[in-house]
Amino acid sequence: MRDTRESRLLLVLLVAVAFALITVDIRGGEDSPVDGARQAAATVFGPIEDGVSTAVNPVGNAVSAIRDSGERHDRLAQLEEENAALKARLGSDDRSRSRLAQLDKMLKIAGAGQYGIKGAEVIAIGAAQGFSWTITIDVGADDGIKRDMTVLNGDGLVGRVTTVGPNTATVLLANDPDFTVGTRMEASDELGFASGQGDRPLRVELLNGKAEINKGDRLVTFGSQADKPFVPGVPVGVVSRVDPSGGDLTRTLYVTPYVSFSKLDVVGVVVQAPKKDPRDTVLPAKPKPTPTPTVTVTVTPSANAPVDGQIQQEEQ
Repeated sequence: MRDTRESRLLLVLLVAVAFALITVDIRGGEDSPVDGARQAAATVFGPIEDGVSTAVNPVGNAVSAIRDSGERHDRLAQLEEENAALKARLGSDDRSRSRLAQLDKMLKIAGAGQYGIKGAEVIAIGAAQGFSWTITIDVGADDGIKRDMTVLNGDGLVGRVTTVGPNTATVLLANDPDFTVGTRMEASDELGFASGQGDRPLRVELLNGKAEINKGDRLVTFGSQADKPFVPGVPVGVVSRVDPSGGDLTRTLYVTPYVSFSKLDVVGVVVQAPKKDPRDTVLPAKPKPTPTPTVTVTVTPSANAPVDGQIQQEEQ
């Protein structure tokens, strides 16, 4: 439509009519004369509006979902970080508790044997020395550590110091094939020499081929001259098998060591030997035997059972 005087007059007229209809509709309320026309318009344009709404709402929902998804993702990421931090803290606490338990156990052994020890942490296993069973600890010459010192933990004999640096030292473990230590049997005092066999039990050669040894007997270190490389009384292990003597001059035993050489963490280097041999006082208390339950059966005679007199009469 061209912009003419007539078109402008028509526009003004239509606007005036629209305002008039709005005024009449508002004043009429529920009885408005244009209510029928409004319902007819709703009937015609309602489906179109609903379709447009259906088409538009998923877009709005998608935008809202994306926004909410971003918020959920951030929250999940935050929770994951919190859980990871909690697990790390719990793991650290567990390890600290484990180390404290190991240290407490080792200090009890040191107290029982009157050993002066320097605590250390294992920082490496199997140093670059062929296939030797060794560990590296985080103390060295600056801490007073010297070659041929005894190393123990809360379970018993770990090994001996072989190489010393300023801040670290290498320990040859008692299960190494090149390791040998003098031993003494608990109570009987039979002497021998224990040698490592890797992941197998220690092999002990007793000097007395006729010694009476039983499975479960226990051994401690005999001690070396001037207490190097071994101080006396350190628990070594428990006899797991005894070879027949066969009339030999020596007798072979196989001993399960107290120490688990694949789980070493906290150890102690004996920097001061005891003033006297602790003998067997450092050995752990023997486990009490579990009593075997016994069953006692008591037979109660029934009320109908005949007494002795009745039995005699029936026999007569």
